[in-house]
Amino acid sequence: MILYEYPFNESIRTMLRLEHLFDRLGQLIARDAPIDHHFALATIFEIIDVASRADLKSDLLKDLERQKTQLAGYRGNPSISEAALDEVLARVDHAFNGLNQLPGKAGAALTGNEWLMSIRSRISIPGGTCEFDLPAYYAWQKHDAARRRADLMQWAATLMPLAEALSVLLGLLRDAGVPHKVVAPGGNFQQSLPAGRIYHLLRLRLPAGSEDLVPEISGHRLMVSIRLMRQDREGRLRPSGEDAGFELTLCA
Repeated sequence: MILYEYPFNESIRTMLRLEHLFDRLGQLIARDAPIDHHFALATIFEIIDVASRADLKSDLLKDLERQKTQLAGYRGNPSISEAALDEVLARVDHAFNGLNQLPGKAGAALTGNEWLMSIRSRISIPGGTCEFDLPAYYAWQKHDAARRRADLMQWAATLMPLAEALSVLLGLLRDAGVPHKVVAPGGNFQQSLPAGRIYHLLRLRLPAGSEDLVPEISGHRLMVSIRLMRQDREGRLRPSGEDAGFELTLCA
């Protein structure tokens, strides 16, 4: 099954982008090739750029505090496992404390590294990190994989409190949704959303055998619209026009 996610607001959009970047970073650091570690470093710079939004850290701290308060309200509920609740609250507390102790914005500790910032200033320029432009960086790429990986992990460690906070918050948000099966007649699906309830994330799972379908998703506080498309030989998307079923989850 293929999972697609659609954010209903800018805050969740930013969180999903950062989650995507952290996932890519983990995969690239684990590899050995210098080119993979080059793109791992580029990903670290991307994370810093996305996380540089002035209110991101404070927003995440507020969200963690809100989740803690909401979860604590389940104390004494006979249908809730106290052990499971304690475990989730411990994760929220750990994420909150780690992010709260992070000085300044995520990645601020790296901006004082002149060597890293010299790479950052040229990495977006086509061919800007050639050996004659950045000989010290070229030499670093010639180190063995273990040494390069150790450096990358040290730099990435300054971003891990942010990654943990994102993992906790997005995990709680996803767990709040209840999946249900729906059908899109002629490849089109619409659903009205109940007034007074704010949804943050839509999750859509296409069943096995539907890999060639591409969902175009749009939505706001009152309505969700999904149109299933197929790519032609030139890569352009065309309406599928066929009935299709999928799993839909709305997370509030």
